[in-house]
Amino acid sequence: MTYRRPYSVPDNELLRLEKLREYHILDTHSEDTFDKIALLAAQVFNTSGAFINFVDQDRVFVKSNVSLLHFQDVPRADSICSLAITSDHVTVFNDALESPELANKSDKILESGVRFYAAAPLKTPEGFNVGTICVVNNTPLHPAEEQLDMLKTMASLVIDKLENRLRYRKSIESQVNLMNIVLHEIKNPLASIKLANEIISKKPESAVRMTDNIQSAVVRIQTKLSELLKQSELEEKDMMLNIEEVDLKEMFVRLLYNFELLANRKKQVIEFNCDESLPKIEADRTKISDVLHNLLSNAIKYSYHDTTIKVTAREAGNYVHIEVKDEGQGLNFSDMQKLFTKFAKLSSTPTGKETSNGLGLSITKSFVELHDGNIYAMSPGKDKGTTFIVSIPFKHKRNEELTEISELNP
Repeated sequence: MTYRRPYSVPDNELLRLEKLREYHILDTHSEDTFDKIALLAAQVFNTSGAFINFVDQDRVFVKSNVSLLHFQDVPRADSICSLAITSDHVTVFNDALESPELANKSDKILESGVRFYAAAPLKTPEGFNVGTICVVNNTPLHPAEEQLDMLKTMASLVIDKLENRLRYRKSIESQVNLMNIVLHEIKNPLASIKLANEIISKKPESAVRMTDNIQSAVVRIQTKLSELLKQSELEEKDMMLNIEEVDLKEMFVRLLYNFELLANRKKQVIEFNCDESLPKIEADRTKISDVLHNLLSNAIKYSYHDTTIKVTAREAGNYVHIEVKDEGQGLNFSDMQKLFTKFAKLSSTPTGKETSNGLGLSITKSFVELHDGNIYAMSPGKDKGTTFIVSIPFKHKRNEELTEISELNP
């Protein structure tokens, strides 16, 4: 093995660093769990020191330091660990001063007093070596194979600990995201109920029609809360899709009916144009409804009074192409850069004193991408309106895969 100056870089370096940062372990304080594993390594080899290190882009962060050497990180170019992570096997230098691979590090080795070095890579489930657990000694050593095997086992314990933490953190994040989604999604139905109640109090003759609106809003809230309870029982990070045939024309008619009250309040007109021959799509009915609901809600919320909102749906190859175009406040360059970011604050403000928490578009994007679709926005500039374009495949990928399997195995 040749050690290239200043240090070797794995072929998967970018992905490796991305995985390392997912663990949120860099620049954290020492912890008893990791220190005990490092101490065990030193005892197994009977060495003067042991470390658990994580190799960052330009440095090596020392998470556990069981030695008389006092440092928390070192330049990557000066660390033998930067070499050890390029191998999936245990790296051993019985005498570092006699190893040709470390010839360019002789000054650093003499300065540290390290003669013996053995390191097992911290290999993630994806195959990325994010760091090492290593033992060092101030005199040469020749460890037994059993000791090296134990070092590999200790490396797996470190990774198991990190992975368990990562799963727990993502589980919590998933639950928080689900809660945010539901809280966001019940705001509009509650607004519809409030508005319908106001209209009934002023125009009792409209009670029958307004009751239908209230009932529809209540059902929507109940559905959202039920979905949250179901999702909270899942351990996976990704939300599940309930794929079925969906008639977009029917869905749009229902949405337009639900939003008519809010639009009329601002004297806005909603124009809907859909291809009569538009096929049904395979999708999660609730989530696609949420996507359209968010886009239409935003168009009403950020458009001026006495303007027109145009909604179109047409077939485009294997995709349905949906556009929601308004004559509202438009987007500037800064808005476009952070448009689908969670809790992003854009330059536009609601024109009817509605509230906004910056979650709608990030949720919409996640739902579209769950369906292997795309969403983007276009705007000529401020006060020139905005057009949101959504493309969703007619056939869901998972259903296509199942069809192919059934054809191969009749």
